[in-house]
Amino acid sequence: MQKIFNILSAISFLLTVGICGTGFFGYKYVTSEQFKNKMINQVMNGVTKALPTQIDKQLPSMTQESIPIPPKK
Repeated sequence: MQKIFNILSAISFLLTVGICGTGFFGYKYVTSEQFKNKMINQVMNGVTKALPTQIDKQLPSMTQESIPIPPKK
């Protein structure tokens, strides 16, 4: 019975070390400049593709005359 508990303890230790290591290296990657640049490039590509169609939808086809501004006294 002692051998089973020792094996389970060793497996538990390895899993805990693996989870902590994955969390640490994951955090380091997410906070790195490489990750930041990758995300900025993805966002800019998405915005660049969507922008021309959105601008065309928002611009009016016809405008009115300007409102006259009263002269200063």
